[in-house]
Amino acid sequence: MKIAITGGTGFIGRHLAHDLIARGHEVLIIARGQYARNAQPVEGAEFIACDTQNTEKLTEAFHGCDAMAHCAGTSVQDAHQTFRQLHVEGTTSTVSAAERAGIKKFVLVSYLNVRLGTNSAYYTTKWEGEEIVRKSKLNYTILKAGLVYGPGDHLLHNLGNLFSRMSVFATVGIKERTVRLVAVEDLVNIIRASLLDQNLFSHQTMAVIGPEEFPFSTAARRIAKTMGKPFLIVLPFPVLFQRILAWFSERFMSKPLVTASQVQMLADGISKPLADSQILPDDLAPKTLFTDEQIQKGLPKI
Repeated sequence: MKIAITGGTGFIGRHLAHDLIARGHEVLIIARGQYARNAQPVEGAEFIACDTQNTEKLTEAFHGCDAMAHCAGTSVQDAHQTFRQLHVEGTTSTVSAAERAGIKKFVLVSYLNVRLGTNSAYYTTKWEGEEIVRKSKLNYTILKAGLVYGPGDHLLHNLGNLFSRMSVFATVGIKERTVRLVAVEDLVNIIRASLLDQNLFSHQTMAVIGPEEFPFSTAARRIAKTMGKPFLIVLPFPVLFQRILAWFSERFMSKPLVTASQVQMLADGISKPLADSQILPDDLAPKTLFTDEQIQKGLPKI
């Protein structure tokens, strides 16, 4: 099959591309224009530098593709792209182009707790993007994933860098909510199955959550222990403090230490599917545990 991936140079898109290529599929990667200098971001994949708001160019690119995964998204706004431009306007253009090109299966990768009724611009625009897909003429599957980790992610990269300097971790909330971490390889398996089988999860929204449930500080302790730092100091911090830190981080750091959307996610908890999502069958449900071996694979080389 020929499969297009928007956001194909990102964390999830890159892992998906490698997996599909290894299995003999033809892969087309679509990424924003600033990546044009990297003409071959994934070996073996065709690459087109294109903004997801460019409907005409996307339509031309999608012709000949059997299926596509819409992985383009961000948890932080920057000078190049706002949440609304990427999650709403970009999804509108991508859906329109996919319809025109006759894409047979469209998979949207979204986030577990995306919903209306919050003050989060991230949540609101991601929800609007989901609704655009639901109201389209496409044969779609929406995968609402929890916190995904693996080589090249933000979780292991940021905490790994932090713990290389200090053995201190600040919680989001005095009383933490729980998370269920998803290994990127498990998510890729689900995306691939949804792309290759037109009937699988057709016109459905599926929740993707990990096999273990624990406070996020437990994940932090496991990461620190894997790094050879078993004595991690965990400091309970109010959510408001973390929101203030995110505000300064997003405005004064080129690579924010923490973002408002990440604080919102952890304040909510990342372990319970919403009523709009269905549970995966056992044969596709994530089963990879957050072990030392899994952590080691994704830690940055310091």
